[in-house]
Amino acid sequence: MSGKWIKCFWICALALLLAAADDLISRGKVFDANSSRPIEGATVTSGDVTVTTDSGGNFQIRGSGSPLAARAYGYRRTDGDFSSANGGELSVKLEPFAPKALYLSFYGIGDRTLRESALHIIDATELNALVIDVKGDRGRIPYKSAVPLSSQIGAQEIITVKDIDGLLRSFRERGIYTIARIVVFKDDPLASAKPDLAVKRSDGTLWRDREELAWTDPFKREVWDYNLAIAEEAARYGFDEIQFDYVRFPDANDLVFSMTNTEQNRVKTVGEFLQAARKRLLPYNVSISADLFGYVCWNLDDTGIGQTLDAVKPYLDYLSPMLYPSGFHAGIPGCHDPVANPYEIVYRSLARARERSGLAPVRFRPWLQAFRDYAFDRRDYGAKEIMQQIRAAEDFGSNGWMLWNPRNEYSAEGLRHNAK
Repeated sequence: MSGKWIKCFWICALALLLAAADDLISRGKVFDANSSRPIEGATVTSGDVTVTTDSGGNFQIRGSGSPLAARAYGYRRTDGDFSSANGGELSVKLEPFAPKALYLSFYGIGDRTLRESALHIIDATELNALVIDVKGDRGRIPYKSAVPLSSQIGAQEIITVKDIDGLLRSFRERGIYTIARIVVFKDDPLASAKPDLAVKRSDGTLWRDREELAWTDPFKREVWDYNLAIAEEAARYGFDEIQFDYVRFPDANDLVFSMTNTEQNRVKTVGEFLQAARKRLLPYNVSISADLFGYVCWNLDDTGIGQTLDAVKPYLDYLSPMLYPSGFHAGIPGCHDPVANPYEIVYRSLARARERSGLAPVRFRPWLQAFRDYAFDRRDYGAKEIMQQIRAAEDFGSNGWMLWNPRNEYSAEGLRHNAK
């Protein structure tokens, strides 16, 4: 046989093998690791193909030979931890898990003192997760990013984390669940470097918020592409969850965008961005969440920023309303002193969101206030208030909760000790 025919033979054989791989069908069942009950609605992934389990926890997936992965609401994800059962079916066990997190900012994650303080509290209490700025409020990325635009616009001028791989590995070794926070449309470096992507005033100049920071135009697909590239990079690094913040329009009047600023357009754009994020992150088996204004739980319109429960719920695993009592400047029905009633603010807002969205409590994970009041009487929010907020979230049945302090100054007060 000539060399030409040998080469042709192996090319054809390889093509047949690849075609056969594309036709691989895996079957199995997903279980709760503690109770052994089947999990309905779990997501099983093979490359960019996903299926959900039926009422008996069963799945059948056709893939390309990529390793299988699985996740479900209220559980830790698993990547490739599948054992064979009788008849060659796969048995997948997922561990129930509710993240209880502290937030570390762009500077906080890189500051050894702040980071070690947070880890010490995690080790000593019920806490088991960290929310980490991957793109912070000022548009900076704390580690060296391979996304070219980040360097071009100055988002890499300050690097606070030298070894993101090593840092995340150390968190995994401690059993810490990691959430990558990405501030989306509030992005001063991108808006300043590329004014054609920025929100403007009627006179054509860049609009800046109260912090003198420029925002990008949510209608611009180039803005989407940049943020989704950062999200995909974070997923590749091994973050368990991608959390989008400021996935909204600025709350100001008389602004100019590349499309007409109507409620319909705003809501459609926020939903479509999250839909694009879900599609982009599909192969990575990461959960997706987004931060929502607290009043989104109550308001019937889009709160002027493009956020509604119905628009975001199809594309998110977890909805994270920011239920800081200090943020409820007008109170809620029957509660006109929010900072004095943290339990009521958290519980009733979550209950209202559940009622309006039809989602199960496990689909919510609220942000809770761990900072001094700034809007009412300037009271400290200490152990009592933190305990009340946590109890409200847990009485509701949310999938954990997250504590926010912009200075990253936390205490173990109000937290259960040695509960792991």
